[in-house]
Amino acid sequence: MLKILLPTDGSDDALRAVRYLTEHAPLYREAPEVHLLNVQLPIASGAVKMFISQEQLNDYYREEGVKSLKQARALLDTAGITYRHHIGVGELGATIVDYATEKGCELIVMGSRGLGAIKGAMLGSVAMKVVHHAQVPVLLVR
Repeated sequence: MLKILLPTDGSDDALRAVRYLTEHAPLYREAPEVHLLNVQLPIASGAVKMFISQEQLNDYYREEGVKSLKQARALLDTAGITYRHHIGVGELGATIVDYATEKGCELIVMGSRGLGAIKGAMLGSVAMKVVHHAQVPVLLVR
């Protein structure tokens, strides 16, 4: 069974990748094992950590991750595609590559750009990092 990592940040580009997967999943001989991933950037400020517990930070990451995954989960649910969802915390590109390795994924399907500040870039910096560092094929959806 093909294992696919589907990272999403809730952006239009990321949701296009989810739609691409829902449209093409029936072409596989057997249903792929889909791992839906949202990565939250860590709050690194020592000042913040003086006033907020690790448990509160984890709750924040989880809440933000659930919000970011909401539309992608709805699309997958509507298409009848089963998946596991994950929320990671860390540098975006590296965390995506690490999850692909950890889960034994054989393909990463993702949008070419996300919610980053440079909307006009041809290829987002996260996508570029994943393409350069992943040990498995990366399918970028535009």
